Amino acid sequence: MLYVVPTPIGNLGDMTLRALQVLQTVDVVLAENPRHSSKLLRHYQIKTKVLAYHQHNEHRLATSLVRRMIGGERMALISDAGTPCISDAGYLLVRHCIEAGVSVSCLPGATAFVPALVMSGLPAHEFLFCGFLPSKKGRRQRLQQLAQEPRTLILYEAPHRLLHLLEDLVCYFGAERQVCLCREISKVHEQAIRMKAAEAYQWAAAQQLRGEWVIVVAGAEKS
Repeated sequence: MLYVVPTPIGNLGDMTLRALQVLQTVDVVLAENPRHSSKLLRHYQIKTKVLAYHQHNEHRLATSLVRRMIGGERMALISDAGTPCISDAGYLLVRHCIEAGVSVSCLPGATAFVPALVMSGLPAHEFLFCGFLPSKKGRRQRLQQLAQEPRTLILYEAPHRLLHLLEDLVCYFGAERQVCLCREISKVHEQAIRMKAAEAYQWAAAQQLRGEWVIVVAGAEKS
């Protein structure tokens, strides 16, 4: 059995009671970064064995982990923050489990893009989650495609690349396109900055940017 367990994206109080019960009772916790996850596990006095599972070793470990689950072990997959498989490792393991007949259950819980979408004030009835855009190959073509997308867009970006992304949004989407920049979601210094793309670029250029960002972008106007 594989449990996919969301973990808090900031506030440790966002852990659900069911998630705690799963982490306490499984045989192994598969963590993206065991050192990072140890803070959460210590906070809730969870002493389950932890094994590193991330994008650099998932191809090597997935098959052997599935064999162990076929043999009766119960495992929980967690990422550093939020729901695994959403711009994080996990898809390969879930697919292998399904193909091998191993049961998979994903618990509901924290993920960064849903609060950001709601706080943006942009239409939320239809949206397109894009995650991290390609850094080089295929980036221009992807931006050209997304510039014509009528649904609200949700992007992830690292602090050192945010300014470049905003510059691309101005170039391909237009200076007037509405955006919302979100960071520190659920934490004390939570931010949701709503402005036009050109204004957002100017604002970001004057900041010392830290932490990962969720960028919500208004869809293209329908012709």
